[in-house]
Order: sequence, then C-alpha cells, then structure tokens
Amino acid sequence: MTDKPQTFDAKNYLKNCSSLPGVYRMYNEKNEIIYVGKAKDLKKRLSSYFRNTGLSAKTQSLVSQIINIETTITHTEGEALILESNLIKEFLPRYNILLRDDKSYPFLFLSTEDDYPMLRLHRGTKRKKGRYFGPYPNAGAVRETLNLIQKVFRIRQCDDSYFKNRSRPCLQYQIKRCTAPCVKSISQHNYANDILHVTQFLEGKSQKVVQDLVAQMEQAATLLQFEKAAEFRDQISYLQSVIEGQYMTGSGGDIDVIACATHAGHACVEIFFIRNGQSLGTKSFFPKLPESMQEADILNAFLPQYYLNNDIPAEIILSESLPDHELIAEVLSDKRGKKVMLSSSVRSDRRHWLDNARQNAQKALLTRVNSAAGMIKRFDALQALLHLDHMPARLECFDISHTMGEATVASCVVFTPEGPLKTDYRRFNIEGIEPGDDYAAMKQALKRRYAKIRKSEGKKPDILFIDGGKGQLSQAIEVMNQLEIEDVLLIGVAKGEGRKAGLEKLVMTDGTELYPGQQSMALNLILHVRDEAHRFAITGHRAKRQKSRTTSQLEQIPGMGAKRRQSILKHFGGLQAVSKAGVEDLAKTPGISKALAQLIYDSFHTE
Repeated sequence: MTDKPQTFDAKNYLKNCSSLPGVYRMYNEKNEIIYVGKAKDLKKRLSSYFRNTGLSAKTQSLVSQIINIETTITHTEGEALILESNLIKEFLPRYNILLRDDKSYPFLFLSTEDDYPMLRLHRGTKRKKGRYFGPYPNAGAVRETLNLIQKVFRIRQCDDSYFKNRSRPCLQYQIKRCTAPCVKSISQHNYANDILHVTQFLEGKSQKVVQDLVAQMEQAATLLQFEKAAEFRDQISYLQSVIEGQYMTGSGGDIDVIACATHAGHACVEIFFIRNGQSLGTKSFFPKLPESMQEADILNAFLPQYYLNNDIPAEIILSESLPDHELIAEVLSDKRGKKVMLSSSVRSDRRHWLDNARQNAQKALLTRVNSAAGMIKRFDALQALLHLDHMPARLECFDISHTMGEATVASCVVFTPEGPLKTDYRRFNIEGIEPGDDYAAMKQALKRRYAKIRKSEGKKPDILFIDGGKGQLSQAIEVMNQLEIEDVLLIGVAKGEGRKAGLEKLVMTDGTELYPGQQSMALNLILHVRDEAHRFAITGHRAKRQKSRTTSQLEQIPGMGAKRRQSILKHFGGLQAVSKAGVEDLAKTPGISKALAQLIYDSFHTE
C-alpha cells in the first residue's frame, strides 16, 4: 500500500493567516524552502496564490509543490524586505531570483595613522584606522589605480613589516615608483604633501591637485631648480591624461548606474561604479531566474539582495522603474543613514551613462548565452558518447598537485550545462600520507568529499572524472563502495599516446577504454573540466607551498617569540645566514640562550 501524497489545505490555512506585514516561506514535501516572499498584507498576498484563474505557469508549478507555509510578522514592510533578502541569500530557494555574489568588494586603504602612510588594496571588514576609497568592481581595477598612483605620486605600497626592516631602498625606488620613505629619502613634510595629493585625487579633486603641481613647478623654475620643475611637469602631463580617461562630465558624487538585459531565459545586470566623479569600472551579474521575467521585476529583486550587503551610493540610476520603488528607496536610505535617490528617467550625461550600461549588459548577456549554448552542445555530445538516457546535470573532477610530495593539495571542480559552478569548487589539504603517494591523496580527498553525500549534505554528481588511469580510478571505486554511494558514473581520464592533448583515453569502471578523438566535442568538454581541476589544484598547491616557505622556520621553534625572531634575523641579516650558523654563534644573539640556540640549530640540521 502506497502513501497518498500530502496536500496543502490552503482554505483552512488562510482563515488563520495574519493581515499584517511580514515574510512567508513556502516548503515542498522534502521540507525545502522553495520560495520566500514579502507582503504588506500577508493574508491578501498569500490568497492570490490560490485563486482559480489568472496564475502564470511558474506560479502554478510553485503552488503544486507547496506542502507547508510559514510566516514571520514584521513591524513594517521595510523590515519584511530586509528579512526576505536575508532569507533568499541563506536558503537560495529555486523559485526566487537569485543573486550569487559572495565576494566582498575591494577598496583602497590609506593608513593615515602612520608617519609615512601606506596605500594598498583592502578586502573585508574595515577594522584598521585610516581612509577607505571605493568600492571597486574588482581587484584588477584597484591594481590599475595603484599602478597609476605609483607613477604619479610614488606612495609606498609595502607592508609595515617590510617597511620597518629596510636598510636601503628597494627596486620600487630604483624604477621611480616610490620615494623610499623607509630610509628617509624623503622628508615627512614632503611625503605628507604627496599623501594630500593622493587623497584629493581619490576624492575626485583632480583639478585641485593639478593646480598645486603647477604652482610647485613654477616655484621650482623660479628658483632655477629645473630638474625638479621637469618632474612636476611630467606628473602634471600624466595626471591630465588619467583625468581625461576617468572623469565623468557632470558627476560630482557617488553614483551607480544599473541596467538589465534579458534573452532566452537568461539575464544580465550591469553596474557602472562612479565615485567622486571618477569611473571605477563595471561589473556584470547573471542572476538565476526561475523563469523568463521582465527587467523591472529582476531589478526589483536584485537591488535589496545586492545593496543590503554592500556599500550604498547617494544615487542609483536604473534602466527600469521598479514596482517597489518607494519601499526600496526608503530601506536603502535607512541603511545608508542618508537619503538614497533612485532614478530611471534621466537626461543629458546620465542618459548617456545609462545607454552605455544597457549596451554593456546586452553585450555581456549575448556572450554568456552563446557560451551556454556551446556548453549544452558539448553536454549533448557527452551524453551520446556514453550512451546515457539523460543529459548529465552535474560533472565533478578531482586532481592532485604537489612538488616532490610537498604541500599536497587535491581539487574538486564542478560543471553544469551552464558552465563551471565555482561556488561548489573545493580544495582539500592532504595530510597524514606518505609524501608523493597520489593514490592515498586521491583516496583521502574522495572520502572527505563524498562522506558528506553519505550524510545527505551536498549534491551528488552524475559523472565523476578522475585525472588518471586505472590506478587512480580504482581509488574512486573503492571509496564509493565503502560509502555505498551508487548512481555515479566513474571515469578515469588518462594520457594518450605520446601524452599528446586530444589523444586521451577514457577508462571505464569495467575496464573498457574509449578513444573519442581530437574532433570530439565530448572530449573537448572532458578536457576542459580536467584542465580546470588541474588549474585549481596547482593554484592551491602553490599558495600552500609559498605560505610554508614564507613562514619563517623560526616560528615553529618553542620559545621563539616575535621579538627573538626579529633579534636573531637582524643579528645575522636573514634566515639563510641563521641556518648556516653554529650553536655558539647563535647563542651570542641578545636574548638567545644556549639551550634555545641548540633548538634553533637542530631545526635546520635534523633530517
């Protein structure tokens, strides 16, 4: 006897539903949240889902899966909007428009508390005292700004530890990218003047900087300091060229220009970042849509999800008028602490910026759609090659990277018909194995990854690719058997004849081998997945290896605190000299006892 499927008694539920503002969460039979919504009147809004006519195909599909609805009453509709955004971000319901952008945005940080302030890229919480400029759309835009500032103002960008331990200027000084404040090659007064100019430039007061430089150039020429005057002239010339490229005519504040484009069930939201009248660049977002939707509805869902987790400018120019225009403006104004203006009907320069944003959104979307279409063709070819009943929805691939057994890292990458799913990528630091044992490393990584599947955590792939032949594949077979995980097709990707790309063979679990050939779209997809796994593994390995090599070996020695490490490094002039010193020489260092000197010596000479 089979159990009857559960049904939701909407009529009875609505009788007891509140008419206050709040948020509702809809659940399916697996107790998964499939939709989160807000309402000024919960009862009225929920009633609209259960009327007999006028429902869209998406809403009908949603309603057919509802087993339970939970509500949370809020004081205001604004509070409901914030809670809705937080819940969508946490649970990623399948019927909501989803913005997947977990990265924090980079800023420029100026350490104003130092005698010789440092300027550098900053990402994360703003805990340090100083000035923060941004946000920038990506790290590349920050580095570009840092590069031009180095050329014009020559402010230091090195870490404090590096700065405080210099005894002579570094290469940046030699190539005229720094004034070497570390060795007092510039006075604190003159350096402060450069910092003032940098601050003015980043605040959008570039013309004021040019005026100051012109005055200094004229003064130097009057004093017959022609070489100094020539330096000011070069600074002015370069700065003028930068201003022409960055300055947005008619802009005097912080503005985001946002445009949305849709095509074939996909959407792109493009943001132009303007801060203090300067263009900091653009960023494209591709929110996940439950179905084809209007641009206004997409932006209506996008703005709360994005801005409730990021800095909010004074003005946001939009390509569409929003259904919740007043509510969103009110909530963003409350969060910012100042009025936020949302505009969609603009003229003059703002119209030009908006048109530009629309063109960029359409171009980015077209590129993505074309890329997605090509990916689906390759998934179709993979289905045909492997004689599968259905197109695979999720591919995973593992790879191992190390250098002579050092800093072993395993990678797991994930691909869907939409392309790489980077939010699901994982790295595993491999510990407790014989150095260089790739089989043991693969086995450990697979166990750690798929033990979670055994606990019903995470998603199971349709196909698991292993970079390697029968030996590597056997590790995957053993792990899957131990964990009792079925319905995953395991395939080894082995080098072909002469290790030439395109001649790879696919090793199946029953021992058969497939040779798709260089022209195979399926092999093209498999190699793309494998190469991405290799790239992700080797990047993690290099970072781990670099960290282990840049972390002083002295830090591993008991009793070697920061002061003693600094003392011994200064005494010998570096770690290499310390490693070559004898116990007696080490003990001559202030603060280093003979017993500690013996420990230091042993750490460098014990096999």
